[in-house]
Amino acid sequence: MTSTTATVPKPPLTFTPSSLLAKITNGKSSRDYRQGQGVFAQGDSADAVFYIQTGKIKLTVVSSRGKEAVIGILGRGTFFGEGCLAGQPLRMSTASALQPSTVVRVSKQTMVGLLHRDPEFAELFTAYLLTRNVRIEEDLIDQLFNSSEKRLARVLLLLAHFGKMSKPEAVIPRMTQDTLASMIGTTRSRVSYFMNRFRKMGFIDYDAQALTVHSGLLTVVLHD
Repeated sequence: MTSTTATVPKPPLTFTPSSLLAKITNGKSSRDYRQGQGVFAQGDSADAVFYIQTGKIKLTVVSSRGKEAVIGILGRGTFFGEGCLAGQPLRMSTASALQPSTVVRVSKQTMVGLLHRDPEFAELFTAYLLTRNVRIEEDLIDQLFNSSEKRLARVLLLLAHFGKMSKPEAVIPRMTQDTLASMIGTTRSRVSYFMNRFRKMGFIDYDAQALTVHSGLLTVVLHD
């Protein structure tokens, strides 16, 4: 009788940025940015990847005619500027601190070397980037098919990290309605109308300092 040994399934790998940063001893630096201060500008040399330890970073693009659009608001635990790893020579957007932030910079050379040396990290980082691509596709579908009210609700929920935290958090101190309008592709007056409506319905609270999102806002996104 032939005995067989049960194969123990390998536990799934989990991506922990702290473990990545611990692997890097050279080519890494940390910097604090004040509100409104730029991390890099559109057209700068793409020579590093960045990681947000605290705060929030706004990504914007300016067209040849000088029109600016907000393409993303990134929170803590997020990488950005990774286009340099795919051969992007220049920055396609501008990154600036939306609130006081601490950002880690890892040189392109260091990051590429780690990806080549550490297969486990390469697998985890690739999975992270694929997840980011799914989010971008969802944003595009949202822009194409959903109403401006539903787009605003979804953006607020994403900024509040619903699904990742057990309770709502202040989204962004002094988040302007112009910024929200640029993110969802509508006018400031429409954003103002929907924000007042959401507040009257108890879905959000806001003042001059912060904006807090409540779980009831999910009904706007889920309603057909």
